Amino acid sequence: MPAAVAALTRLRPRLAAAGLGLGLAHVGEPGLCPAGPAEASAAATMTPGRRREFLAGRQAARRALRAVGVDCGEIPREGRLPVFAPGRSASISHSAGIAVAVARAPGEHAPLGCDLELRPLPCDAARLVLAPDEEPLLGTPATAGGGPWSLTGLFSAKEAAWKALHLVPGRAGTASMRTLRDLRAEPYGDVLHIGPRIDPHVGPRIAPSSRPRNASRAGQSYGVRVRVRVLPVGAGVFSYAVGWADADGRSTPEPTARRS
Repeated sequence: MPAAVAALTRLRPRLAAAGLGLGLAHVGEPGLCPAGPAEASAAATMTPGRRREFLAGRQAARRALRAVGVDCGEIPREGRLPVFAPGRSASISHSAGIAVAVARAPGEHAPLGCDLELRPLPCDAARLVLAPDEEPLLGTPATAGGGPWSLTGLFSAKEAAWKALHLVPGRAGTASMRTLRDLRAEPYGDVLHIGPRIDPHVGPRIAPSSRPRNASRAGQSYGVRVRVRVLPVGAGVFSYAVGWADADGRSTPEPTARRS
């Protein structure tokens, strides 16, 4: 476990260069406790193991926010989602007793989402993560001379994108997101561009000329897409949103979807 924490800590300068504050916590560290009555009420309904994970995640989020110069008290929840005070937001993930969070400074409009996976996914989980048109990605190099895309990496990237997309104002296209198979991942160099598969009869439609070249579904359209980077962390991976992508795969400062 310390090795995974050390590997994540080494990512701090890289994340800072991307405008992200990093926060880490461990379920075994002393002093984990609720920061207020809302956290205490939520924790009281949990099993001991889940309670430690929950409190570690809140601690990691507060540390990430402090890294971008923002103090934060308790972080209540709505359903399973953390609820932050105005001007504060972070993305939290847990794996194997480690909690990690990323945060951006107030006023930043880049996407915010992260995911940590320290336990590799079994191969038979592919059908739960990838649609048939994505399965050829498995084992293909991420970049020339780079490592191959793994199922764990693709799962983690989609998890990070899912979180980022749910923070989009108006949640464009997220109504179509019921499972990870409702997101489509496409490689662009060393990052993945990930967005919802939108029913052309009910959601924003992307002009046919702007759809990914290897799209295989007739009538498939794509809305807002997130650029996600996947980095190795020991035997696992850490994924985080690095920006938005427009319908042609270019980086864009705002979440956009081209309509036909």
